[in-house]
Amino acid sequence: MATALAALEEAYARRGAPPAASKDRTDGRIDGRAGDRTPVVGYVGADVPVELLTAAGVRAFRLTGDPESGSALADRYLGGGVDPMARSVLARLLAGSFGDLDRVVVSHDCEASLRLFYALRELRRVEPATGLPEAYLVDILHLPHRTTAQYNRRRIGEFAARLEAWTGRPLDLAGAVAAHDERRRLLAAVAELRRAVPARLTGRQFLAVVNAALPVDQHIALLERLLAEAGQLEEHAGRRVFLSGSDHDTPHVYEAVESEGYVIVGEDHSFGDLSLKEPIGAGGLDALAEHYHHSGPTAHRATASERAAHAATAVRHCRAELFVAYCRIGDEAPAWDFPAQRAALDIPAVLLERQEYGRADLTALRKEHPCAV
Repeated sequence: MATALAALEEAYARRGAPPAASKDRTDGRIDGRAGDRTPVVGYVGADVPVELLTAAGVRAFRLTGDPESGSALADRYLGGGVDPMARSVLARLLAGSFGDLDRVVVSHDCEASLRLFYALRELRRVEPATGLPEAYLVDILHLPHRTTAQYNRRRIGEFAARLEAWTGRPLDLAGAVAAHDERRRLLAAVAELRRAVPARLTGRQFLAVVNAALPVDQHIALLERLLAEAGQLEEHAGRRVFLSGSDHDTPHVYEAVESEGYVIVGEDHSFGDLSLKEPIGAGGLDALAEHYHHSGPTAHRATASERAAHAATAVRHCRAELFVAYCRIGDEAPAWDFPAQRAALDIPAVLLERQEYGRADLTALRKEHPCAV
């Protein structure tokens, strides 16, 4: 039998691909129409309340880009100034790379996601021949105000009602929240394996573990196995790096950095450590809205001082020896935080600015902080 880590990496290799056809329900529905398969929903952004998708009984997966396939088709609609990760997702949707999606749910976690939503909505309206699925926006805000909390609660409630209307069945919110909280608990335990000295997981491996394309119950089972097999994991003794900045929906940058002899032991983007949020617990939609209201802090919705404080705490927690801020072309916000982050740290820091999507020009890293393989 393959190890749990191997199974999780295999599932990660399927990320962003259409889920396997499922006949495990005979009452699959979307908009009340009976069918013989479970509805499939793709989602974009860190603020989509995935617990509601699980509660609705749909097959949900996070849409990701592909640096190797280009985005020329999407650039006609989004232009070249939008984060290339969002442009790549749109290009893949237009090419049908995600299979037969019933819906796309987009969150307002950053400007690029919002631009993607508007493009999807207008393309479906003015160019129906594209065959794009209907897009729905979950507009969660993060200002520290009571009115923002009330706004978010209304948006969460509207999304829950829309899911019930789509599927024609009530949501099992309590069961879904319990399952996702258990997955968060297990992922937090796995994160400690990477923070160990020496690390028992590389950054690339941790990325695979967190983002394995699996239903939550299957993910939980493999995480339990991984923790049980922790004593068999290889040790990784490279120079310990905390990676800040842009999101990474593919492993390309992690592989480039770690091929130089570094080990990424922490990060502050939504495909990594920032996805390991506090548990929601009881409280229904109110607790769910509060949970997403206070998620972060990402470069797109937190102040430089908040990001700097988070960096200082996280660096100490994972015992990093080097802080690397990676900023992609079209995603300039993380670079604005770097001076405050560097000032708050007691370890060396380097900025890798204006990087190509899925690429890492490590010239500055090699020059200022070399690490022998």
